[in-house]
Amino acid sequence: STQSTWENRYSSKMFRRLTTRTIPSFARRFSVVCPPASTHRWVRNSLAIGFSAVVGYGFYSNTQPMCQAVPGTNVASNQPGERRDDLPEFSASDISKHKDRNSRVWVVYKEGVYDVTDFADSHPGGDKILLAAGGSIEPFWTLYAVHKTKETFEMLEEMRIGNVKKSDLALIAAQTNDPFKHEPTRHDKFIVRAERPFNAEPPLSVLADSWITPSQYFYVRNHLPVPKVDLSSYVLEVTGEDMKTIRLTLDDLKTLFPQHEFASVVQCAGNRRNEISKIKPVKGLDWGQAAIGNALWKGVKLRDVLEYAGMKSGVGIRHIQFEGLDKDFTQNYGASIPVERAVDPNGDVLIALQMNGEDIPVDHGFPVRLIVPGTVGARNVKWLSKIVASKEESPSFWQRVDYKGLPNADPANIDPSRTRSIQDLPVQSAICYPENGSRVDSKDGQLQLKGYAWSGGGRGILRVDVSLDGGKTWQLADLKEGANQPYRRAWAWTLWQANVSLPADHRGPVDVVCRAVDDSYNIQPESMAPLWNARGYLGNAWHKIQVVRG
Repeated sequence: STQSTWENRYSSKMFRRLTTRTIPSFARRFSVVCPPASTHRWVRNSLAIGFSAVVGYGFYSNTQPMCQAVPGTNVASNQPGERRDDLPEFSASDISKHKDRNSRVWVVYKEGVYDVTDFADSHPGGDKILLAAGGSIEPFWTLYAVHKTKETFEMLEEMRIGNVKKSDLALIAAQTNDPFKHEPTRHDKFIVRAERPFNAEPPLSVLADSWITPSQYFYVRNHLPVPKVDLSSYVLEVTGEDMKTIRLTLDDLKTLFPQHEFASVVQCAGNRRNEISKIKPVKGLDWGQAAIGNALWKGVKLRDVLEYAGMKSGVGIRHIQFEGLDKDFTQNYGASIPVERAVDPNGDVLIALQMNGEDIPVDHGFPVRLIVPGTVGARNVKWLSKIVASKEESPSFWQRVDYKGLPNADPANIDPSRTRSIQDLPVQSAICYPENGSRVDSKDGQLQLKGYAWSGGGRGILRVDVSLDGGKTWQLADLKEGANQPYRRAWAWTLWQANVSLPADHRGPVDVVCRAVDDSYNIQPESMAPLWNARGYLGNAWHKIQVVRG
């Protein structure tokens, strides 16, 4: 069939479907709002480019040439990418020749070949699809697995032109470049929340065993594939408004600046999301209470490095931006913090070179990561490669769109550009031992409770209360390690313990609760219900478990 026949049949339908169904669906599923027309252009473009990249990259993992589907064929009758007998076959050599608009852009998914040229031409950011031309999209849809939706597959099948020649399927698979090929080995006790990118937390009980969380048990939050870092060529670039650009090697970081070491918590904004989702479903990884850890970090102060690079006051700098080496096919991971936090002599923002007395493990940012004490984990950029002193926040998706403190509202009515990025985190605590649902067979009626408590912004823990009747009555827990940290520099958590007596005549379920109070007298709220938001962030209500006394 001719190219013009395909264009006449699909071009207008594809664009109409894209603008009315697919992008809004993509935005909802990714927990991003489709912004109104008044929203800044970068927000609209980022959604458009992001979707184009997802579709294009998805197509990349199974890319093949495009030709016309037989009129009247019901493409929905087959599963996406399955062989269709009504379409011609193309060899790997044929497919590889279609990498630009002049030759048409072909991609492969499973056994299907697709021509995405007109999609690229008619959609903002369509150039990103060209990155997928001539290869398999499987690794890209592994990276963007959240976008494997019915709507995306339906649109893909409308661009179907043929099948991969059976004898070449193995060849195309062998040519596929897996973005996750540099992933390290992880501990087998992790509770895995996502395989790719890898996200996992340790068993909750592990956290109460040691004030310093062992590196192998420290939760892992990866937004993108783990990068491979060449130490021989690694440099940290520091630049910005009205200042010289410098490039620091690892040796420079170890020898040019004083070294500092202290304990600090890193906590994901979505810690305890699985409790929020019980109120109403939310978008995000199903974190329990262990997406948090307390480690010993050693490195150089960010303020010392900025001073060395010649950053000046009075030139309008408001934010310090950071960029990591981890990246997708459109951008590197990035974040920023207010300049006041970056240069505060008591803020202790650290360019870390060690974790728990050793080189930082690969999953945690080897060889260099940022540690912003008291601040949400998303700002603690791993595999740090660039620092920029700027008048603007980081342009990164994870700063401008994601990791926002959203209201309890329909995400379709939220403009992320009007909501501030999360920085400091609220007061938090959890019961680590015993486990929820445990059976207590203590003859003397004694129950030992252990847990952690922490608050963002350097606020220390004033007290932890525990209850055995669901919060009707309370008693004080004993604060252990971390209870006497410097004022407004309580970066580490406080472990707590309570030995409580169960009612002598009680048999059956016991509702155990804990809550923490920080030194600003912020106290955890009773319920997650008023904290609900579409992304499940900032869940810090009382932690509740139930044990059964036999």
